[in-house]
Amino acid sequence: METNKPEKHFKFGGVRASVWCDVRKGAGSRSFKSWSVTLDRAYKDADGEWKNTHSMKEGDILKAMTALQQAFEYMTQKSDGEEEQ
Repeated sequence: METNKPEKHFKFGGVRASVWCDVRKGAGSRSFKSWSVTLDRAYKDADGEWKNTHSMKEGDILKAMTALQQAFEYMTQKSDGEEEQ
């Protein structure tokens, strides 16, 4: 059963990198997993409601870089451990 949920999150402050996994078809009937990442930042609006944006402020850049680095390492380890089926 397919889900539409991230496989893993890496969060630093309000910045979050989410890793997604997708099963794709390759040559013949072989399938393989492919990973991607999304990046967002949580903030409170003027009414105090939590919102998300893909825009980063100056203070978020290092947090984003760290989250993306960890997501990259996670995806690389997952890719190295997967074989075509």
